[in-house]
Amino acid sequence: MAHIVVLGAGTGGMAGAYEIREALNKTEHKITLINEREEFQFVPSNPWVAVGWRDEKETTIPIKKYVNKKGIDFIAARVDEIKPEENQLLLNTGATVDYDYLVIATGPDLAFDQIPGAGPKGFTQSVCTVSHAKECYEDVKQLMANPGPVIVGAFQGSSCFGPAYEYAFILEKALRDKKIRDRVPMTYVTSEPYIGHLGLGGVGDSKSMLESDLRNHSIKWICNANVTKVEDGTMFVDEFNEQKELIKQHELPFNHSMLIPPFRGVPAVANVPNLCNPKGFVIVDEYQRSPTFKNIYSAGVCIAIPPVEDTPVPTGTPKTGYMIESMMTAITENLAHAVKGEEPSKKGSLSAICLADMGDTGAAFVAIPQIPPRNVTWFKKGKWVHYAKVAFEKYFMYKMKKGTSEPIYEKYTLKALGIERLKEDESDNR
Repeated sequence: MAHIVVLGAGTGGMAGAYEIREALNKTEHKITLINEREEFQFVPSNPWVAVGWRDEKETTIPIKKYVNKKGIDFIAARVDEIKPEENQLLLNTGATVDYDYLVIATGPDLAFDQIPGAGPKGFTQSVCTVSHAKECYEDVKQLMANPGPVIVGAFQGSSCFGPAYEYAFILEKALRDKKIRDRVPMTYVTSEPYIGHLGLGGVGDSKSMLESDLRNHSIKWICNANVTKVEDGTMFVDEFNEQKELIKQHELPFNHSMLIPPFRGVPAVANVPNLCNPKGFVIVDEYQRSPTFKNIYSAGVCIAIPPVEDTPVPTGTPKTGYMIESMMTAITENLAHAVKGEEPSKKGSLSAICLADMGDTGAAFVAIPQIPPRNVTWFKKGKWVHYAKVAFEKYFMYKMKKGTSEPIYEKYTLKALGIERLKEDESDNR
């Protein structure tokens, strides 16, 4: 019997545990899911939580209650050390967990400390976790009572720009609803070289469309922005040109600010020699497997993917939801081979589907694969995206409660659109 441990119960880890359970014989193999928190969080809903449009109870569910029903063990604890030579995990409770195969899906560590004064413990808010989003909402309520300048965006080194754009437009709509938008100047500050870059070199017409939307909503922007420090009510920003030359230094006043932080690997993962790159992200091969430790797989935000291009201010490459699901499906297939003593053969398509809410409208893109060059790419806007995002939230929460990773109707609907989780076998094209 093989023991597969999945570390992390986010949108990748919890869904992946279900998928692995479905693929492996329940009587022959054991699956354990480990997560520091007892609740699953649907992170894409956090921008709504941050303005009071969602309650925490609507976007979280208890993990143990649902995974246990599917024959998956659950441990609510933090992993403090990974010992790959011993195939063992040390938990903060003092307990140890042995594994035959380890799937790392921890998500990132939030590196607020890289910018003085950044983060909820400093002077900027965050929507990266539900607790951060709740704190952000408390600050938004203060903004409503005392309107003034707002800064939204992403710090240098960030690799997740979509939620920043979402939050900017959602907050703008919330301010309009309160009829105080005219008293709140808004500035979008981002490390991206241009609006709509998204860490992906742009997707379709994302540049022109998002620039137009920012203009139409009276939101100014600063690109190639490096935030040097944040003080109470003031953000200090260096702006660079394409030649990486400093062209302007800004001192921006604010009553409220929310910037996505840089990401890095969580300590327990980052500290394993020869597992990660210098930023603590797990190095994987095309089969989502560690080249050094053949029984360790990884997926999601915690894996190492190089930036798509050199930019004047550092930007990372995002790992969107469907891309992560693609990685997990590849891991599941390869684990099914591994427990039989066979070599891995499946590769994720790394296709991306992104639905971004913009308050009363939305933007969507499909990129196949997510990292250029691409076979398919498009970017669309419309009210339908707003409703699609709401529907997807309910649908994904349903999947996590039901314990299935990809219902058959989802699979064939996406297939009809040319979107599949796994790459075709190369032999099929010969």
